[in-house]
Amino acid sequence: MISHEAAFYYQMLPFSFDGKILKVALVHPDEVTAREALKFIGEHKNIKIEVAKIPEADFKQLVKQYSSLDEEVGEALGALEKELKIQKKTQNEDDAEIKKLAQEAPITKMVAVILKHAVEGGASDIHIEPFEEKVRVRFRVDGILHSSLYLPKKIHLPIVSRIKILSNLKIDETRKPQDGRFRATVGGKKIDFRVSSLPTNHGEKVVMRLLDTESGFLELSQLGLRDHGLETVERVLKKTSGLILVTGPTGSGKSTTLYSMLKILNKEEVNIVTLEDPVEYWIEGISQSQVKPEIDYTFASGLRSILRQDPDVIMVGEIRDNETAELAIHAALTGHIVLSTLHTNDAIGAIPRLLDMGVEPFLLTSALNIIIAQRLTRKIAKFDESKVAPPDIQELFKKEMVDLPPGYKIDYPIKLVQPREYKGRLGIFEVLESTPQLEHIILNDLSEEALRKESKRQGVVTMKQDGLMKVLDGLISVEEILRVVES
Repeated sequence: MISHEAAFYYQMLPFSFDGKILKVALVHPDEVTAREALKFIGEHKNIKIEVAKIPEADFKQLVKQYSSLDEEVGEALGALEKELKIQKKTQNEDDAEIKKLAQEAPITKMVAVILKHAVEGGASDIHIEPFEEKVRVRFRVDGILHSSLYLPKKIHLPIVSRIKILSNLKIDETRKPQDGRFRATVGGKKIDFRVSSLPTNHGEKVVMRLLDTESGFLELSQLGLRDHGLETVERVLKKTSGLILVTGPTGSGKSTTLYSMLKILNKEEVNIVTLEDPVEYWIEGISQSQVKPEIDYTFASGLRSILRQDPDVIMVGEIRDNETAELAIHAALTGHIVLSTLHTNDAIGAIPRLLDMGVEPFLLTSALNIIIAQRLTRKIAKFDESKVAPPDIQELFKKEMVDLPPGYKIDYPIKLVQPREYKGRLGIFEVLESTPQLEHIILNDLSEEALRKESKRQGVVTMKQDGLMKVLDGLISVEEILRVVES
């Protein structure tokens, strides 16, 4: 509503908009031309304008962040056209020329601007996707992909080449996927960028995962674990051996949970060794190793080597096959804490999954400590006052919360806050502990029904129930629960 140029010219910055009222800070609130400009915007957009005063020093600091991604990239694109008058690039372009072009100032600036806006916008991933006539740039923020920018197809190769140069990847290899990483300081933060390139029918797609090396690891309670689930995890982490499994699909926050547990276990007298693919965050005091399947350094072969490193705690990024599963179980049985992940929909699904991999039931019962299943949901940052939920939501709560463990009480009709803005993410969890009863089921009567009865007997709150309780607390929305759990 207020362009980059208008913000500079009138010394004004919008700072809040709820759909009806736009609040704008001005250095000189009584300045007539600025007021007239705001009046025009209000009438044109059919909204109310409220004005506040901002000190000039604050305005000068904040206005630096005001320019949009489109504008900054557009400036670099204009400079590129002017300086180089580039023609349409093809896959057969001379490699030396592409490399030279990738290091020209406009391309360097364009990539830097994309990285800067991703970091400032709190993105976890950047997608650079080529199509027949254009290139789309998307940012993933709080788990949702947003289209942020479209670029002309002719600069796709130089941009990808620039990223490859930063990541130390082969510029001339466009037929095979490549993986790399680089570190850059963006907005005063040290950020690791994990880079993956993939050949597609319109050129290479590049995805960059952003990892803030200076962000501290969250406490388990900050992740969203609480009540019975939090107490169980904290108790199990005091044991000196056994298997701790975290389950969920890709992008459900499993690695973050593992790192938070490693932070608790990371003490001077404890030797912790990890096997990861890739190492996401470097942790002081922990020996972290990245697997390289291309040279036969896999989770399985690495786990054999780790056992000769006198570890107390072992973290294996993922149990993917029978060999890794058996080695992890063996390590858990021989006096080590073993943390790992599995791709299953819920906590009880991890048990048949491991048995399908060939793990003997009697070994699993002896080794297993706990299974944590999780998903990530967007967190409500701003909301309007609570309203009585519609009938279908009332019915959803009555159906899902009918068998809550003792101690939980819900008052009907339920009232829910009205989400206005989301920021950040929060986990929803279910935590199943290994008990004599669970061991008996695994050895004698393995069925989904028996596992669910034991889960209920333990007082396990399901992921859906955990999510709906967080809805009642005004932390997340019903739509988020249905989006992440039902899918």
